[in-house]
Parts: sequence; structure tokens; C-alpha cells
Amino acid sequence: MKFWSDSTYGVQPPLTDEAVRDAEKLLGVRLPEALLDLLRVRNGGVVVDERSAFPSEPNSWAPDHVPFDSLMGIGAAERTMSLLDTPYLVGEWGLPSPVVLLTGDGHWWIALDYRACGPAGEPSVVWLDADGESELALAPDFRSFLAGLVPAESFDQV
Repeated sequence: MKFWSDSTYGVQPPLTDEAVRDAEKLLGVRLPEALLDLLRVRNGGVVVDERSAFPSEPNSWAPDHVPFDSLMGIGAAERTMSLLDTPYLVGEWGLPSPVVLLTGDGHWWIALDYRACGPAGEPSVVWLDADGESELALAPDFRSFLAGLVPAESFDQV
């Protein structure tokens, strides 16, 4: 199934092995292969509508899902957030660490969570609510998270 939309919003320059090594050094973690595989196809951007939400327990966004309309890439394109912005954003929003932010708007984030697995382990995926200072486990790993993505339209919009 297709993952990336045709939009060029949020797209970083093509991913290189050097950029991956630099990102992992900056972030202090090993990024999951499933994430890198996606970013090698296209380095961030908007996802297709068919994969724009993940079912979850009730949260500040909705009673039954969280949004996933984009995925940050690795790079420094102007006016485009990147996985490399994680250290700054974690400090700015008072988020737990170590995590790598995948998408979000400041008030909420979806992130890779390395707290239980350590920097070289396979991180789980979590919802972080910066305003409510709460979090919600979404998936045991990034591959499972990808497999669980569904259209946002499949949920009743409140």
C-alpha cells in the first residue's frame, strides 16, 4: 500500500547514509530500519489519507485514535521540522527522554520511545500530550505502528 502522498510539503533532501549516521549521533540512538526504509523512499512529508490515523485509547485528540498526517524526515530544509529538531523540541515542551519525535504540533507528539529499550534497542511508539502532561503507548515498535495505520475518516469525527 502506498505511504507517501503527492504533496511535497515537509520533504527533506534525499536521505544519505552519512545523514543517517549524523542523525543517530546527534539523537544518541539507533533509528529503526522500518523508519529508515520509508525515509529512503522519500525523506519525510505528508502521508496518504489511507494511513492518516492510528487507533488508540481515549486521549486529548479523540476518543478512539490519534492523527498521523505526516512524518518528519532527516535534514535541515528551511521552515521544515525534522527528526533533528527532537533535542530542542523535547526541552521546549518538557517531554520525556530519550525519544525521537516523528510528528506533532507541539501540544502533542507521536514519538519513538527509547526509555525501556535503550539507545540501541527497538523503540516502542508513544503518544505524548505536552499540554496534558500524559502519554499513551501506541505500538511495541515502528513496524507494528505502520501496520496499524488506518484512514482518519474511518472514525466518527466529534
